[in-house]
Amino acid sequence: MFKRIVNEIDSVFARDPAARSRLEIVLCYPGVQAVFCYRLSNWLWRKGLKLAGRFFSYMGRFVTGIEIHPGATIGERFFIDHGMGVVIGETSTIGNDVTIYHDVTLGGVSPGDDAKGSLRHPQIGNNVIIGAGAQLLGPIKVGDNARIGSNAVVVKDVAAGATMVGIPARAVAEKIPPEEKHFDAYAGTKQAEQQDPLMIMVEQMQKDMAGLQKRVGELEFENSELASSARKWEAK
Repeated sequence: MFKRIVNEIDSVFARDPAARSRLEIVLCYPGVQAVFCYRLSNWLWRKGLKLAGRFFSYMGRFVTGIEIHPGATIGERFFIDHGMGVVIGETSTIGNDVTIYHDVTLGGVSPGDDAKGSLRHPQIGNNVIIGAGAQLLGPIKVGDNARIGSNAVVVKDVAAGATMVGIPARAVAEKIPPEEKHFDAYAGTKQAEQQDPLMIMVEQMQKDMAGLQKRVGELEFENSELASSARKWEAK
């Protein structure tokens, strides 16, 4: 258990340049504290102590502002950066080496008695990065190495290595190869926005319209010149 805790703390150094010491991470990082509370509440939940698990989960939320249901399944080296406003639902599954930022929701859909016991929340693969404010809704699957841009709303499955941006989220042109496991803070949103296929299409349409307007202006000028020449010829 101690080795696992040290491993999770050390993983923060690789992803946060602001981290200076293990003690600072333990005392001052609400995302790390929330994960520790989750580990305890999840252990209680799996032992059948549901109320105790929910209570410790609630205490973690009270202290950190991060809500992780004790029934969620979370892998190794999970890092929540900043963290305030993060919500992770009961049937969520999160793989290893996943990073998420503040205001992220892994939420469910179809509330009601018929939804109890069924898979309602996102299933996140390994080495996934989810940018600030992103909303992932329903029992969707997010493949390994995927990147979810800030404020994206994801309601459909995400392929491995894909980068998703926009509302609703759309995949950008290029995918991250499986062997590439570099860390992109905030899911590399700046680069992703530059590759947004919808924006590329809109910009191309604007260029085409500008070209058509220019051509129409040239034709109108040529037509006026011809009309002027015709009037002069008739006057003669």
